[in-house]
Amino acid sequence: MKSLLLIGDTNSFMVNAIAKDLKTVDFDVIQKDPVIEELEKVTFTPDIYLVYLDTMNDFEGVLKALEKKVMEKGVHVCMIGERLQIAGAYDIISQQCVDEIFLRPVNISEMGEKLHSIIVKDSIVQEAKKILVIDDDAMMLKTIKSWLDTKYKVTIVNSGVTAFKFLASNTVDLILLDYEMPVISGPQVFQMLREDPDTKDIPVMFLTVKSDKESVMKVLSLKPTNYLLKTRPPKELVATIDEFFADKA
Repeated sequence: MKSLLLIGDTNSFMVNAIAKDLKTVDFDVIQKDPVIEELEKVTFTPDIYLVYLDTMNDFEGVLKALEKKVMEKGVHVCMIGERLQIAGAYDIISQQCVDEIFLRPVNISEMGEKLHSIIVKDSIVQEAKKILVIDDDAMMLKTIKSWLDTKYKVTIVNSGVTAFKFLASNTVDLILLDYEMPVISGPQVFQMLREDPDTKDIPVMFLTVKSDKESVMKVLSLKPTNYLLKTRPPKELVATIDEFFADKA
């Protein structure tokens, strides 16, 4: 039986009803109120974090904490709410960090199937090669993840700082690194990776939109494993990564 942490007002009739119904579709449901202190009491990582949004509660701290867990540990987060509540939640947690949303009123059977499919998909790629994508563009992160996550276990982060936090407790087989990033640029992150004994041997491919000769030579001068143009068709980008892993097999 898969574990699900339902975050919502534990005194709410609707939240308790959903918890009860989820148990009928093979979930071991643990309930917690939407406060950081309650979330911190959970000593294990559930298969799914399911947040029941309610205008009567302040979810900002919880959503920020869950976003951090997604970035650092690759956990699965889903949300239940009305359209305005979902939109408000996306002002706090990046859309790229949410696996699925369910609009109220929810169909428990359909929701159960989708939640189980997230877990099944994750288990299928557990043995797959692990790729970390670092890019400050949220839409690009989500797009690249959608291209790759049928074959690979993909984690996406939006900065070099978050990447190093993730790598402190996780291993990957390849890093796709945006060349043009604010605050800490791609080349700076690359240099930091090469100077760290724990990450110096991880293959790194730069992601860039610049295809002119001068820009390409500048990227190659850093001696990455490869560079990928973001403007390339998805099939070509995926094929390059497939070939890289095939050559290493």
